[in-house]
Amino acid sequence: MYNECNKYQCKGWGETMREIWEYLQSMNEVAVVVRLGIATLLGCLIGWERLLRHHSAGIKTFALVSLGSAVATALNLYLAMLPGLDADVSRIPAGVVSGIGFLGAGTILVTGKNQIKGLSTAASLWVTSCMGMAIGAGYMIVGVFCFVFVLITNVILLRFSALVENNSRYISIYVELAKDRGVPKLTKALKEAGFSVSSMTKTREKTLQSTDMAVLIDLEMDKLQNHQDVIDMLSELEYVNYVEEI
Repeated sequence: MYNECNKYQCKGWGETMREIWEYLQSMNEVAVVVRLGIATLLGCLIGWERLLRHHSAGIKTFALVSLGSAVATALNLYLAMLPGLDADVSRIPAGVVSGIGFLGAGTILVTGKNQIKGLSTAASLWVTSCMGMAIGAGYMIVGVFCFVFVLITNVILLRFSALVENNSRYISIYVELAKDRGVPKLTKALKEAGFSVSSMTKTREKTLQSTDMAVLIDLEMDKLQNHQDVIDMLSELEYVNYVEEI
């Protein structure tokens, strides 16, 4: 008798949760407000991860992007439900996607060392807007799993990507070296170390010392090596005053 009661209680709890879930996906005003809160919270968490890595867009930006996308989608559905108003349910979401594309483009920078920064932040903003639209439309499962996948990509896959890049046979470096015969000496040292120079370009980047010049070098190694070992080896050369991977 005790076990049977437990089964009924579990079934009742399951039914209650299902009803709550269905309610949250409805167009009831309270349900929409709750979805907006969820979209804002998840946007905050994505922005928090970006902020920890000192990227340009942080908690407020991602929260507002997610909230705005959710509001726009909920508004679009509301207009589509009004009697006598033949609203295109795809117009506002399409505008959101395009608008976030312009916003994300503003976070992408190309430095004097030809480094492209901000691509991950721009992509995260765009995906966050899609997440907000899914939540705003009541597609809660897709929105929540989108949030989970964004965190997996930005946290776990970032480390995997760094591991692959740090152990590849190709490396791009920025070097500040002495103007006096620095380039021929460096080229000779690279060949002796088994490196093949794919390209070497002089830059206008301001160097730490006025007697130095700056060059960008693309290298191909004859075997897999940790990139930090390559940087350390070049740093020990007397005519090299600064080196970093780009």
